[in-house]
Amino acid sequence: QVQLVESGGGSVQAGGSLRLSCAASGSTDSRPCWAWFRQAPGKAREKVATIYTADVLTWYTDSVKGRFTISHDSAKRAVYLQMNTLKPGDTAMYTCALGTNCVTFKYWGQGTQVAVSS
Repeated sequence: QVQLVESGGGSVQAGGSLRLSCAASGSTDSRPCWAWFRQAPGKAREKVATIYTADVLTWYTDSVKGRFTISHDSAKRAVYLQMNTLKPGDTAMYTCALGTNCVTFKYWGQGTQVAVSS
């Protein structure tokens, strides 16, 4: 069983930065794709970024390209999301997920809240 725990959320002003972390307990060797999702109040959950650890291939939703960077540390069994130039529209609960591919995710964290004020 794998458990994911996020940290690093908080409140910042527009233009600021935050770095989210997600650490996994248990073996992640068979689960090569990490992802960050977000859900704002009243909106559907949105996939923000993914990283396929086999070849470090990354993907970003259009609204965060050039501002967010996903990375991972296999030794620490962790994934990170560096968020720069934050906008009020980035306000959401951010959740990390882990799966065998970048489409279906079996393991989910509890989420960390990000609030961006104008």
